[in-house]
Amino acid sequence: MPPTHSESVSASPDDLSLAVKGRTPARAILRQTFQCLVMAVLATASYLVISRFFLQSVRVTGRSMVPALADSQHYLLNRWIYRVHPPRHSDIVVLRDPGDDGFSVKRVIATPGDSICLKDGAVYVNGCKLTFTESKAPDQLILCGKDQFFVLGDNRPNSVDSRTYGPVPRRNILGPIIW
Repeated sequence: MPPTHSESVSASPDDLSLAVKGRTPARAILRQTFQCLVMAVLATASYLVISRFFLQSVRVTGRSMVPALADSQHYLLNRWIYRVHPPRHSDIVVLRDPGDDGFSVKRVIATPGDSICLKDGAVYVNGCKLTFTESKAPDQLILCGKDQFFVLGDNRPNSVDSRTYGPVPRRNILGPIIW
């Protein structure tokens, strides 16, 4: 029965807009829930893509890179830059450690084609003595082959690195540390 002049109908503007659009409040809640779910899925997918292919937070554990990197500090790993160019001399990189299949942070000392000579506690790259050297490794000559990199920790006496496991293949290097 339609309202008479003495009766009034009260409706909020939201109720009227829902009625005009043909939706009920339950349907609107369901739609908002679906939108929130889609946003959560997109946010999760974005996070996974960014952390897998672009930037990732890493925590350095250990003292092999002191003084350049402090123990227990957080840094960013740039995962995309080596898609543009290969690792370079002096880059501090995260790599899959060939010794224990864990992850390590080391400095690139030599790149493909370089020769490394460990002699009397000093490290020479292509005949030039590195200024920050102290090596406990026995005297040896190492040549980096195609896609091989020689890496050392900055804290030489407390680092397990290429002096132990040899040159690292390019596929083991994830990217450089940025801070």
